[in-house]
Amino acid sequence: MDLSDLLTKNAVIAGLKAKSKKQAIQEMSARAAALTGLSEREVFDTLLQRERLGSTGVGHGIAIPHGKLTRLDHLVGLFAKLDKPVDFDALDDQPVDLVFLLLAPEGAGADHLKALARIARQLRDSNVTQGLRASHDPAEIYELLTQPIASSNAA
Repeated sequence: MDLSDLLTKNAVIAGLKAKSKKQAIQEMSARAAALTGLSEREVFDTLLQRERLGSTGVGHGIAIPHGKLTRLDHLVGLFAKLDKPVDFDALDDQPVDLVFLLLAPEGAGADHLKALARIARQLRDSNVTQGLRASHDPAEIYELLTQPIASSNAA
């Protein structure tokens, strides 16, 4: 699975203004609603409900909020680079500035998990995250996110 299967160029936000985790999720829910045709409230409530189970702040300034929605028929990704890092209750207690939102259909099962793993792999690459943090151009951010992961076995 490539991130280009989840993410479109218009699903990248460079410089999202948010003062808190909740506000970041709310702003991204509004954009996700516009992309999917679902209600902003439904997206926001689903994401907040997932956050109550445990923070999706995975460390190193990265969060991957996600949720399943009954009226969604395909996986949808949305990426935001925050203009200023916010407290996300991350595992390493570091503020978050890179947020990849994933929405999945209710019955996505393994595809949802594969997508989460693919997102995490891409965002674990320090070259990718350095590029994301250095860029202010949504098109460039999209290219960084959707580039193939360099294999550690490459000669």
